[in-house]
Amino acid sequence: MSVLLEVKNLNVNLDGEKILENLSFQVKQGEILTILGPNGAGKSVLLRTLLGLLPYEGTINWRQKSRIGYLPQGLTQLKLKDFPLTVQDFFALKNPVPKTEEAVKYLSLVGLEKSILRKNAGSLSGGQFQRMLVAWVLVSRPEVIFFDEPTTGVDIGGGETIYSLLRNIWERGKLTIFLVTHDLSIVYEHSTNVLCLNRKGHHCFGAPKEMLNAKTLKNVFGKEIKLYEHSQH
Repeated sequence: MSVLLEVKNLNVNLDGEKILENLSFQVKQGEILTILGPNGAGKSVLLRTLLGLLPYEGTINWRQKSRIGYLPQGLTQLKLKDFPLTVQDFFALKNPVPKTEEAVKYLSLVGLEKSILRKNAGSLSGGQFQRMLVAWVLVSRPEVIFFDEPTTGVDIGGGETIYSLLRNIWERGKLTIFLVTHDLSIVYEHSTNVLCLNRKGHHCFGAPKEMLNAKTLKNVFGKEIKLYEHSQH
């Protein structure tokens, strides 16, 4: 696989505070990169920086132009009651507006029926809402997708379903996925590489089996972490 993204000596400072320091890694086309770390480690800041939304020092080199889809954490945390829109109205916020048959195609891909288009987004369950958001991102046919905590507000079973869904979509379309999560239990099953960040500037990068050991996790999270490895599909 060819290198899609190369990051060298990345530094990000916000309001005088150093968030990311001397960060270097690369992502190949078709990989799933999971970004791990405690709150405040700069995971969401990294995604926004890679998207060109924040100032930085260092090198961010996208080797090829790619259509990028982005599901920010804030969107997944919106209160459903604050959504006075039907699902079809929500899809119409995209630019360009997707055709109804395209929306139906991607809703079906995430396990939702056409009839959900007429429902108010605020009436959906947490799991349905997250699936709808995934379809909303996919309808633009991105080649690279940034997911920031895609299971926020979903129970454990629903979260595993969402991650399995993302894995299945990745296998079908050979997408490149950047995934921010706190859920260590799914890393082995759903990642090709892991980038670990912490508040002290410590970071590590590599395959899950190489990176996720007791010593590394303690350095990243500042405490002993138990990791339960799921079996591969």
